[in-house]
Amino acid sequence: RLENVPAYYEAARNNISDPTLEHTQLAIMQNQGAFSVLSAELAQQVANSKLSAEQKALFTERFDAATAAIKQHLEWLTALEAKLTENGGRDFRIGETLYEEKFAFDIQSGMTAKQLYDKAVADKNHVQQEMAKITDTIWSKYIDTPKPDDERQAIRQLIDVLSTKHVNRENFVAEVRKQIPELIKFVNDKQLVTLDPNKPLIVRETPEYMRGFAGASISAPGPYDKGGNTYYNVSPLDSMSDESAESYLREYNHWILQVLNIHEAIPGHYTQLVFSNQSPSLVKSLFGNGAMIEGWAVYTERMMLEEGYGNFEPEMWLMYYKWNLRVICNTIVDYSIQVNGMGEQEVIDLLENEAFQQRAEAEGKWRRATLSQVQLTSYYAGYREIYDFREQLKAKQGESFDLKQFHEQFLSYGSAPVKFIKQLMTDK
Repeated sequence: RLENVPAYYEAARNNISDPTLEHTQLAIMQNQGAFSVLSAELAQQVANSKLSAEQKALFTERFDAATAAIKQHLEWLTALEAKLTENGGRDFRIGETLYEEKFAFDIQSGMTAKQLYDKAVADKNHVQQEMAKITDTIWSKYIDTPKPDDERQAIRQLIDVLSTKHVNRENFVAEVRKQIPELIKFVNDKQLVTLDPNKPLIVRETPEYMRGFAGASISAPGPYDKGGNTYYNVSPLDSMSDESAESYLREYNHWILQVLNIHEAIPGHYTQLVFSNQSPSLVKSLFGNGAMIEGWAVYTERMMLEEGYGNFEPEMWLMYYKWNLRVICNTIVDYSIQVNGMGEQEVIDLLENEAFQQRAEAEGKWRRATLSQVQLTSYYAGYREIYDFREQLKAKQGESFDLKQFHEQFLSYGSAPVKFIKQLMTDK
């Protein structure tokens, strides 16, 4: 592999044409990371190894050529960055026509991107109204001073107070592990969906080589390894400063940590992926639709609360709405940036003041939306279609509607796009 590194970078330069400044800067950052692999430590380990002198010499030759190729490519990218900064590069925004086309291929929704955006704006306003009502109800329970006239300011203030209730940093992983049996019991008691006891979920600390991207994730076996373990990876907070750990714990406070576990584990991603592996169609299991997979996890958050998880506690619903606003605003921000030309400060203002996010989170979302398009809409697109479809069936079937039957029939089609699952379920 090392032997091919110089040719790889040469091919890359030959293929790069009219890049955006943002993607050029990302390429510089990521390619600098290559030296964490091709490091002096690696060279020393090979030198101290039991390889033959001939093998060591060959490795050194290829190692030096590879590192030289990366340095050369970085010099080329840096010069390109300077040129784009001075003269202006291609806009990272792809515009309405390309956005709608990519949305159609990627999300496979029954809606256009504009229709989804309009739904998201309406949902944002509705969720904010519900949060204001809850804030009115429980304000005096937590805060002695008069409630501000500005509803958003009041919501933010109450969220800040509630967020101080969280697990201790050293018990973070243990608390996640403790909550999984509680979620299993609730799902079984309410008969929401069948959980296979022969496919237990193993909560573990995220392996070190996987850390740094997501605080929590699922590692599930694919359809060719159906008997393999499913792991719920949870990153411990030991490496964080006290300030960073406290900020993280306030974000994943007493209530939101439970919503996270619903989303990632039961009956969210873990449950859906177990069903997906049982699908007779390998195509649907191997080539999963992101909007369906993420949409199901988001759908289960609301469904669990509607079924009484958290005992309809207003604090739980307030925090759920805050969490849900992130999903809704992902769609609004992505469409607004790529199609409507929204700028960085407008995005940060929206996320801070209307979605009650921290500034660092808002800045990270802006960066993500300048480097990708459409993917940020997948969470809301899938959720909205699944939830709306369920409500349509409930209205049509009346008292004969069975929630567990709906869930299991829906999940039986693997990770197919929601619009096709709807067709398959309603054609019968």
